Amino acid sequence: MTLSAPEKLRRFYDQFSGHDHVLVVINADPDAIASAMAVSRLLWHKATTVTISHVNIINRPDNLTMLRLLKVSMLPFGDADPARYNKIVIVDSQPDHNEFMAQLSPDIIIDHHPETNARAPFSDIRPHYGATATILTEYLRAAKIKPSVKLATGLFHAIKTDTNSFKGQTVIEDVRAFQYLFRHANMHLARRIEKADLRLGFLKYFKIALQNMRLRKGRAYVHLGPVVNPDVCVIIADFFMRIISVNWSIVSGICDKKLVVIFRNDGIRKNAGDVVQKSFGQFGSAGGHKNMARAEMALSDLPQQIDFRDDKKLLSWLINRVEKRAGKK
Repeated sequence: MTLSAPEKLRRFYDQFSGHDHVLVVINADPDAIASAMAVSRLLWHKATTVTISHVNIINRPDNLTMLRLLKVSMLPFGDADPARYNKIVIVDSQPDHNEFMAQLSPDIIIDHHPETNARAPFSDIRPHYGATATILTEYLRAAKIKPSVKLATGLFHAIKTDTNSFKGQTVIEDVRAFQYLFRHANMHLARRIEKADLRLGFLKYFKIALQNMRLRKGRAYVHLGPVVNPDVCVIIADFFMRIISVNWSIVSGICDKKLVVIFRNDGIRKNAGDVVQKSFGQFGSAGGHKNMARAEMALSDLPQQIDFRDDKKLLSWLINRVEKRAGKK
């Protein structure tokens, strides 16, 4: 049975007593940040304290700009003592998505990623939605809460980002939420956040990518070698999708003793989440949506014959695995 938004909101509120100290745990990106902001607003006067904590290092310029312009206060997970909180909320993720989240026993999970059999007293997981921000916008509307300009702008940007401006996975609920938020958001702020996607230090990776890119059957493959942050791979992958002859963009890099592989495609052909899972699922975490996906593998878990210090050989291995599983374009 599909529950109405007011009923889901009621069940969400039933988890709180009014005297709770709540820790909202996220893997910070636009959707997670905005969704955490919405949870904090929903719990205004419903909880004693609400703290937002991020498990990842935030280096992406657009994320940093979003936090600064929207004045979002967050605490690194390592600085948060879970024992101080009697309620744990995870939004835009599930415990299996992150080693730090796996340590937690969340009371609430709200997410739009594929289900991982996560369990919580309250969970609202909708894999068909394009963004978790859409779900939280429905909660706000059911609670008859008009979002502030900053909250509306964050949710607006989150939906636009996670649906790839509605070119990616999208349902009519995403469109309705976006239209509603448009009336309350600040477009100038939204544009400033959206355009802040490069750092001067990132430019060298474009040179590496252009020199080493291999194009096969409409698929652009790039291995960047060591990167300061996996977000560099995301930026390069998005960049190559702007080339008219590219249908898929597969970009990898090494960071914190892990091989990170980012997938982007045009959303017309095969499902990127399925391909990345079949290609690299046996070596680490791998999955995603139809037009965007990600794999992360510890270098120690790669086949012994793979020399991750040899960029050309590693790229050839990546290409062979993807080509076998992606098949025809």
